Parts: sequence; structure tokens; C-alpha cells
Amino acid sequence: MSSPLDLAQIRFDNALALFDEFVRNTIKHPDAATLRGLEGRFAEKVQIQPSYWSQIKGRSRQIGERLARQFEQLCHKPHGWMDQAHTAGGSAATTITAAESSTDSHAPRDDDERFIVGLVLTYYRRHPQRARTRLLDLLGEVLTPPASEAKPAAPPAAKPAAPAKAAAAAAPTATDAHALWLRSQAGVAPLRQKK
Repeated sequence: MSSPLDLAQIRFDNALALFDEFVRNTIKHPDAATLRGLEGRFAEKVQIQPSYWSQIKGRSRQIGERLARQFEQLCHKPHGWMDQAHTAGGSAATTITAAESSTDSHAPRDDDERFIVGLVLTYYRRHPQRARTRLLDLLGEVLTPPASEAKPAAPPAAKPAAPAKAAAAAAPTATDAHALWLRSQAGVAPLRQKK
């Protein structure tokens, strides 16, 4: 049997996993109306007050025996599910503890960041090429290294390039976008798999 401290952490992690699962199931077709009030709707689902859910997430309240069974029943999990740690192969989402988030600067740190990452992943999984292109457009300035870190520019050519060649060189190709995508991934740690 786990110690009370370990059990409290396991139940907390599993409650966040249930919330992540609820969000994933709710935002299959994200629009403004669907995205509003997910915290309150989750609290309704598990039959607690939204303020109580907020206190659980803020770690000022712990999930007791009765509430753990209530979460299991209302989220259609087997009896005792809240008391077991679920690994990457399990059905719970991986939750990042404070110790892990301090060592992994790319991991989502709070619900807002997890929500944004979930939205981006949903969009990417539905339309990978379009998502890749739009994200590169939106984040190009961030992903492009500053001039001081960029490779030194080649010295100016002695003769100007022909207009057709210059236009072809200036137009980005699909391979350039893919190459930029691969370069941008090189410095980013992979996201943790959801359980």
C-alpha cells in the first residue's frame, strides 16, 4: 500500500489525467463556445463545485477516499483506478510534477499551457501539413536564429543573378519548409506521451 503522501500525489495526478481526458473528448471540434468553461463543466461531471475543483488543482485540498470513488464512478473507471499510478502505457495522461517541470523547460507548466498544447496537437493531427505551414508562418520569427547566431552571409556576388533565377531562389519550396520544420525540432524536447 502506498504511503498517504504518495497516495495523495497519485490521486492528484489521476484527477488531472481525468481532466485532460475530458478536455480531449470535449474539444474534438474546437470552437469558442466549446472551449469556454471546461473547468466548470468537468466539475459538474464529477459532481463537485468548480471552486472545490480549483482547490484540488491548487493543492489546497486533497482527494479523499469517497471523492476518489466518485471520480472513478462518474468518469467510468474501474474501482481503485484513482489509487494506482498509471504509466505511459496506461489510460491516464502523464502529469508533470513540479520537480519534473523544473528540469524540463519545454513541458507545459500549468493548465493553460496544457490546454494550448492540446489545441495545437488536435489541429496538427487533423491537418499535419497545413498545421506545420501555419505554425512555421506564425512562429518563424521565434524559430529563425538572430542575425548574430545565423551563418555568416555569403559575400555579395560579382554579377547580379538573372531575374528568373532570383525569383526561383526567393520562392520557398515545400522541401525548404520541411527542412525548416526539422531544424526547429532539433532544439525542442519531445512532448511527454499521454497515458
